[in-house]
Amino acid sequence: MIRACVAILAALSVAACRESPPRAAQQAETPAAPAPADVSHGEAAIGSPEQPAPIDPVAPLRSSSRLHRLRMEISHKKLTIADGVTYDAWTFEGRVPGPVLRVTEGDTVDFTLVNKAPMPHSLDFHAAEIAPSRAYVNLMPKDSLRYRFVARVPGAFMYHCGTAPVALHIANGMYGAIIVDPRQPRPPAREFVFVQSEFYTKTLADSTRIIDWDKLLSLAPDYVVFNGHAAVYATHPIPVRVGERLRMYVVNAGPNRFSAFHVVGAIFDHVYLDGSLAHPLEGVQTMSVPVGGGIILETRLVEQGTYPFVSHAFADATKGAVGVFEAHMSDRPAGDTRPQR
Repeated sequence: MIRACVAILAALSVAACRESPPRAAQQAETPAAPAPADVSHGEAAIGSPEQPAPIDPVAPLRSSSRLHRLRMEISHKKLTIADGVTYDAWTFEGRVPGPVLRVTEGDTVDFTLVNKAPMPHSLDFHAAEIAPSRAYVNLMPKDSLRYRFVARVPGAFMYHCGTAPVALHIANGMYGAIIVDPRQPRPPAREFVFVQSEFYTKTLADSTRIIDWDKLLSLAPDYVVFNGHAAVYATHPIPVRVGERLRMYVVNAGPNRFSAFHVVGAIFDHVYLDGSLAHPLEGVQTMSVPVGGGIILETRLVEQGTYPFVSHAFADATKGAVGVFEAHMSDRPAGDTRPQR
């Protein structure tokens, strides 16, 4: 019996050796990863900063008004979310993300929401302190709703559709950012808004993409993007000046994945979490932005060159959460150290 077992094991071992390719052959079958850009951390091909991005990342100017009459229309629209990729989106003001709103601490927002879509929707302001049962109700097609709130807390906040299932409405594009400035203005800076979000897609016969609910529930996005389009600020780098203060308002719309916001080659001088003003974090390399959260980051780029910014969750950067600052030398007179606006 023992001799028979040994013989069987020997035969199986020989067969396994014949069927399994050598380790070197197995490794050779794994293709090398392509290098789409000639810069470290360049997760997408880098274009020219002379070509402005189709989605402007520059923050709107600070407002001097104390009363803001804002109106938002809801509609369904086909939009480009990556090169050659059209998505059947649900939108605020016909765009994804919705328009950046900007008010000041203590201002009153007089808001009107109009639903021109064929289904119920709503809008939830994270910057508002208000009863959801009064203001964030489902709005039927061809109907409108008006309410007021006071923006009491400064910071970078999200707004989004709150109609159930909320994940579906957010994943389809119904989100945006609202900046609430402190009453005492922040120091002058170049200011940008980046809203991170995800798209979960499947393809129709006409090549249009629509939501894939199973992918959404499995947290498996096809694209993770800034301002609604994959790698748009790599294809269209953002020109800035060496040494000027850069201020970034970063909002994570999700609906599922945390952002790990990082500028390659830079360290954040100051980081403000939501409405924190008195005690910013200093000397920060990467900031985690939770889903539904917002932060304000400041940095200066110390020399001329290309500086990618990414979500440091690199699976997400590979799926489109990447952009580039292109820093060039200032043309100011030598010795002029005044902050640039």
